Amino acid sequence: MATLKVKIQEDVILDNQDYSSKRVNEIDGVNDVLKRIVTVPINTDTTIVSFEANVGADTGATPFDVDLLKYMRISNLDASNSVNLAIIGDSMNFQVILEAGHSYLLSKADDGMVVEGATDTNPAFSGFEEIQKIMIDAGSNAVKIETFIASA
Repeated sequence: MATLKVKIQEDVILDNQDYSSKRVNEIDGVNDVLKRIVTVPINTDTTIVSFEANVGADTGATPFDVDLLKYMRISNLDASNSVNLAIIGDSMNFQVILEAGHSYLLSKADDGMVVEGATDTNPAFSGFEEIQKIMIDAGSNAVKIETFIASA
């Protein structure tokens, strides 16, 4: 087993005041890692990772065991184009825009997401379900997406 060290650092000085920040998180129990870059084609919704229960050791890069995810980073490597990122669960999904050069972090896939009603602005923080897959919609520009996954 290995320990993954994740460092997040922001460096900014505004009006001669340093507002920089650095956070380090060590994640123990990592047995597997995968880093890959994929090109998401124009106007094609592309599954970049999927999760299933009880995945055997011989299944290759995907799907990943939903219970074993320790850390995942999805980075939009494009210099100017954003993408739509969808997290799809057992019976619901949510989407976010991932701007050019930005990353989305995820630390849990088993009971890792919930979506409440369209007009609900008071989160209940309950009813979480498994993440089944993550998809990217690149729109009218092909983009490169980097995925880094660490699992137990």
